[in-house]
Amino acid sequence: MASKGKPYLQPQETQRYLERIGLSNAPRVTLEGLAALLRCHLLHVPFENIDVMLHIPISLDAASLYQKLVVKRRGGFCYELNGLFCTLLNSLGFNARRISARVFDPERGYGPEYDHMAIVVPLEGREYLCDVGFGEFCFTPIDIIPTSTHIDARGNYRMDSFGEGFLVTRLTEREVGNPQYAFTTQAQPVVAFNKMCHYHQTSPDSPFTQKRLVSLATETGRITLSGQELIQTENGRVIREKIESPEHFDMLYNRLFAKRAT
Repeated sequence: MASKGKPYLQPQETQRYLERIGLSNAPRVTLEGLAALLRCHLLHVPFENIDVMLHIPISLDAASLYQKLVVKRRGGFCYELNGLFCTLLNSLGFNARRISARVFDPERGYGPEYDHMAIVVPLEGREYLCDVGFGEFCFTPIDIIPTSTHIDARGNYRMDSFGEGFLVTRLTEREVGNPQYAFTTQAQPVVAFNKMCHYHQTSPDSPFTQKRLVSLATETGRITLSGQELIQTENGRVIREKIESPEHFDMLYNRLFAKRAT
């Protein structure tokens, strides 16, 4: 079992993690292999804040994350999802590193350092941004080249220089930019994220303490439980259903997410 502070998973743990995301074998350490891992993770492991809403403290050590995401087949938020995915990548032979990102809010501007955890992976002389913990985001690694546009089936993104780092922006149909987050590419230790992880679990100003949220990408859209609403998107068509009670929420969670995790 992965131990606290250990950077790699044991072979049997790695295999079980791969099976958790729908893969029977490890892809090669290539851009195509990285893209396959990213896509499969997004399709199998949901973004969720259930533990936050239940006031269950979140630990970022590898053993705790492995138990929650792989053994218990749960989801998590950015620090959990990207934290363990980075461990998986390194266990498979990639040279991935955790990075600090500052999420953009139209009213508040950019958040503080460590507001979000993402991943940078160097491959074939380039560096790529990967993120399995930001909800609806790119299904393929984004080349970190300023002023470049990345075309993806889930949306197009632009990469720009921003201060001492970069800014990733989601483009609309009219090529209008919606900034997602600013980031730097320096490797950060897990402990550096502890303060903001605690903030997002406990602060009344955190977006994750407002209502229960579970969201998972599908091949044709997304399924989301958000507070008192079920939102299902398929090929651009959106269906909304009111959630009548906490018991109804739990029933939908078990039907829509627990089943998909097996």
